[in-house]
Amino acid sequence: MAEMDRTSDIGGAIATGATPPRRQRPVLRRFMQNKLAVAGMVVIVFMYAVAIMAPVISRYDYKELTPGARNLPPSAEHWLGTDRNGRDTYARLVVGARVSLAVGFVAVAIVMTIGTSLGALAGYFGGWVDGVVMRFTDVLLSIPQILLLIAAAALFRPSLKTTVIVIGVTSWPGAARLIRGQFLALRDQEYVTAARTIGAPAGRIIMRHLMPNAMAIIIVETTLWLSYAILLEASLSYLGLGVQIPTPSWGNMLQDGQRELLNGAWWLTFFPGLAIFLTALAFNLVGDGLRDAFDPRQRRR
Repeated sequence: MAEMDRTSDIGGAIATGATPPRRQRPVLRRFMQNKLAVAGMVVIVFMYAVAIMAPVISRYDYKELTPGARNLPPSAEHWLGTDRNGRDTYARLVVGARVSLAVGFVAVAIVMTIGTSLGALAGYFGGWVDGVVMRFTDVLLSIPQILLLIAAAALFRPSLKTTVIVIGVTSWPGAARLIRGQFLALRDQEYVTAARTIGAPAGRIIMRHLMPNAMAIIIVETTLWLSYAILLEASLSYLGLGVQIPTPSWGNMLQDGQRELLNGAWWLTFFPGLAIFLTALAFNLVGDGLRDAFDPRQRRR
């Protein structure tokens, strides 16, 4: 049985253009050769380090109000200036990194869990299971997601927890369709037929044979969805339906700073906007790098 599992894994790798486990090392080397992807990874590591160390690297409490220091421009005392309530922008930005990145990470975990599970079931079993899952997916995809997000956020009290759940529950259809397509391509391979012939249960075939061969596309999709989830959180918070003040997130910092643009306080929107832009770009670069590294056509070069 062990030998058949090993053979089926290799057969599946060949059938899908993947390389057997002992030849996986070039993937990392190919990724490291992509300078833009490596730069994106450095930015992501830096952002998460800032989020983790937020209480240590900030000289001020993000909630501290200083009426005599309202809308101060960047200086040696306040590196990124202060807002209209005298709160240090740098302190709020680094704490906002913790909130925005945490929302993105947990929301994507929900997205990929639901999307991968339903997509795998629809792709492997087909028939009425595929029909039910895909028709439900089509209904959700036919509704603009921003409307779903606004409606769901309006029905429940806006909070950090609500934002995470709303983004996760409304964003899985795209992932489900992608995983379904991958499983449809894999389920008729010879190693899957061999596993069915010897009586392997469906759960074992999915987890032991199909899922590992679909893991490359799942990893890439997860990376790209992290970027999208951070942008969704920023959009909801900007509209006042996401993370609520005084808890800072990059989105509600943009909303709060917009009010002071006419007063010349450009730093209140520039720095949160720059953080959102750099983080989303970094995740996209890493996702593109991983896609190129896992691309079977790249392996033959």
